[in-house]
Amino acid sequence: MHKKKLVLITAILTTILFAFGQDSAGDNARILLKVDRNLNPESYESYRKLINIEPNGRKKEFILFTVKKGKEKVAALFVSPASEKGRSTLRLDENMWLFIPNIGKPVRITSLQSVVGGVFNNADILRLDYGSEYNVEKIEKLKGEILLHLKAKTTSVAYDKLKMWVDKKTYLPNKIECLTQTSMLIKTIFFKQIKDFGGGIVRPSVIETKSPLHKGYRSVIIFAGIKTRDFKDEVFTLSFMPNLETLR
Repeated sequence: MHKKKLVLITAILTTILFAFGQDSAGDNARILLKVDRNLNPESYESYRKLINIEPNGRKKEFILFTVKKGKEKVAALFVSPASEKGRSTLRLDENMWLFIPNIGKPVRITSLQSVVGGVFNNADILRLDYGSEYNVEKIEKLKGEILLHLKAKTTSVAYDKLKMWVDKKTYLPNKIECLTQTSMLIKTIFFKQIKDFGGGIVRPSVIETKSPLHKGYRSVIIFAGIKTRDFKDEVFTLSFMPNLETLR
């Protein structure tokens, strides 16, 4: 009889601990989802200026028109400079392509490459929801911030780990450290200058990154506009890449 009671108590405790773990994981996922939605609507269009800054102060600027639908579809069109105008990129989950008008067909690119050079790579420029690529391993409550420790869901993600400092009041990121599997720092991304873009979208208007692997170099993204917009699925296909201009 004593053994039966012990087994029963052990089973109850195991169930409680498992349920607590499940609830905790669910709470962590909801925090990351809240961060994602505060950063961007689930489907939207935006205009961004991307600036690469070299150690000597020389700058190269690009303007991108970007559209996103759901968790796994995002495309961007180069509006300027003239040498890049008409190029477009497409990301479907972890698959990426670049379309160059004089080549006439999309070519595959990888997340760690950069179609613009500089410190931002293709995964940064064609950013999906963080919750699409990462699980929250644990959270730390700091003074005024929450520190999220994120782990990539698959090995195809650009960064194996992220450390994300989130403002407790706004649930917007202040800083993200991008790390390898061995916790080596690849780059740090800073979120600055919160702006009201209208339509309930209040988010950082400037994203800046630097990397110990690119000493003296910086890259900056400045959002000129972002708004909610719905798109047909056909917009996010290889055949539509030459036609992104028609959406502007």
